[in-house]
Amino acid sequence: MGKLTTHVLDTASGVPGANIQVVLYRLDGDTPIQILQTDTNSDGRTNAPLLEGAAFVAGRYQLVFHVAPYFQQQGVELDDVPFLDDVVIRFGLNDEASHYHVPLLVSPYSFSTYRGS
Repeated sequence: MGKLTTHVLDTASGVPGANIQVVLYRLDGDTPIQILQTDTNSDGRTNAPLLEGAAFVAGRYQLVFHVAPYFQQQGVELDDVPFLDDVVIRFGLNDEASHYHVPLLVSPYSFSTYRGS
């Protein structure tokens, strides 16, 4: 049975990205349809997989990480219009029996991601 998980690492401070709002969308063409909204826990992870079981179906998805409020809570002084407000990652799920892990490594001015395990 497949599942989708994520976690956030604050690479500027070297700590997990706690209390970051994460929103998952399934893409219907280019139209995002919201599936769930959650927050990361103290370890920078969500308390449960974002998708699993019957809800885990192949297709195109989008994760939105609301990082500007997190950095403001950490005392980072951001511009009136933050360089990174929301980080959007679009990706595809193909194998409904696999574990897909989409980590976000983020600082106020950069981010990266990869398919984790």
